[in-house]
Amino acid sequence: MIKDLKKKVQATLKSSETEDWLDYRVVRPLSYLWALFFAKFDIHPNTVTIISMFIGAAASVFFMHGSFYYEGWNGLLLNIIGILLLCQADIFDCTDGQLARMTGKKSRLGRILDGVAGFVWFIPIYVLLMVRFYNHHSLEFGWLGIPDTEENALIATAIAVALTLYSGFIGMGGQQRLADYYIQIHLFLLKGENGCELDSSVQQQKVYDETPSKGNRLWKSFLKTYINYTRKQEKVTPEFQNLLNTLREKYGNAGNMPEEIRAELHRESKAIMPLNAMLTFNFRSGMFFLFCLVDLPIANTIFEIVFMGLLAYYINRRHEAFCRRVANKVRASV
Repeated sequence: MIKDLKKKVQATLKSSETEDWLDYRVVRPLSYLWALFFAKFDIHPNTVTIISMFIGAAASVFFMHGSFYYEGWNGLLLNIIGILLLCQADIFDCTDGQLARMTGKKSRLGRILDGVAGFVWFIPIYVLLMVRFYNHHSLEFGWLGIPDTEENALIATAIAVALTLYSGFIGMGGQQRLADYYIQIHLFLLKGENGCELDSSVQQQKVYDETPSKGNRLWKSFLKTYINYTRKQEKVTPEFQNLLNTLREKYGNAGNMPEEIRAELHRESKAIMPLNAMLTFNFRSGMFFLFCLVDLPIANTIFEIVFMGLLAYYINRRHEAFCRRVANKVRASV
């Protein structure tokens, strides 16, 4: 029975190679069961994504409270509720894709909503964490020897807001966008064009230009957001873009590359996937939960900027390096 369930779960995954340990063994089986439930009632995958947005955003209210140090057991309980809600939001965020593959209800709008979901969760969470920091900061002030005055609290909160904006929109946002792109590249190498969602900004701009404005204003606004999303992915991966162009020039289409080239790229990409997974939900959220439970949520901002920033930089440089090497090999081949 367990083996049968495992096979059914695997059939709804993009690839086991792009999943981390926790997703593959815990989150995906749970989201598969939820997908079966939603499929039974003919609920669309996009609806599940929107539900996940509301659940994730609702978690922010609970994270706003100080944990055990400031509010005792009640504060600890509220933080645990926030953790459970955000975990459930993540399960539903996985459910939508599995449900789409299970029912064949894939759509570009679904991909756009899926990319937006994390921002919808973390914007209110980060905003209310700043309220939490303003109300509960005696630990940090005590360690740094800062007098706990109203003026110092306002100055410190302003600095915390600036750091949080950077870590959220430039740090986490950019890192997850990069991780998503590398997953799609890996799926392209593994399954070809039909097995991935490796969209280009040029393609999406063409779709946007060809879509009439009348009756499609909301859809075009979604497309505009997605075009900007793909452009940012392409901007930070110039060597991969160069590799794609080289493959097209040499073989007419990147998908027509020789098997030995595909195998080399797949091998290099697969080696990066475990690190790439750390840029997504599980690892970074686990650290976020820890910082909230020990009443140091501001430390999560520093962690995001420094550690996660360095990790994303390393992954990006490593990926770009093997793309450059393979592109040079293709150009040098007869």
